[in-house]
Amino acid sequence: MARAVKKVPFIIGVAGGTASGKSTVCARIMERLGQQHQRQVISIAQDSFYRELTEEENNKAKMGEFNFDHPDAFEHPLMLSVLSDLRDHKDVKIPQYDFRTNSRMNDVFDELHPAEVILVEGILIFYDQELRDMFNMKLFVDTDADIRLARRVERDTAHRGRTLTQVLNQYLHSVKPAFEEFCLPTKKYADVIIPRGAENDAHPGLAALSPQQSSE
Repeated sequence: MARAVKKVPFIIGVAGGTASGKSTVCARIMERLGQQHQRQVISIAQDSFYRELTEEENNKAKMGEFNFDHPDAFEHPLMLSVLSDLRDHKDVKIPQYDFRTNSRMNDVFDELHPAEVILVEGILIFYDQELRDMFNMKLFVDTDADIRLARRVERDTAHRGRTLTQVLNQYLHSVKPAFEEFCLPTKKYADVIIPRGAENDAHPGLAALSPQQSSE
């Protein structure tokens, strides 16, 4: 009996600034591909791959002085390993990150199985070339800075235990400068730029997305 040929997963990167709507865009894509095209789709967030902080860094984080938007804040080798395993049709475990304590949850993981389409979202997923080269398609969610700041304030005060002063201080001293230095320049790598994020429902990047896959 002939061995079944496994399809190589189609990996889509969704980048953009903080609170630009990346997760919502991923949810829309998952909905369209799952319901309209009957594809198996999973989503991975770069936020899950924040590295563990030193005691000094953790103290800075508590005061809103650690830069979580810098490339060095992430454990890129682990993220690359996870994506490589999924591409090779292997199950993976992804650490769960607690934003209130700025640390990974002990022995708590999300288990994911290989899928036809893999969505990867994060502010700096296009920054590292090795990671960038893993994507078959690259989307950049381009949302106005004022809207992103308003969303970040609401999110961080409601769900991440931050005060308004902490959020604004962190935004002005690390988030905004890091966006301009590290995130925004990666926009040039995008195959598709989506203005206004998921609000732009008629954009071809959302309305007509139906990736073709190759076989091994």
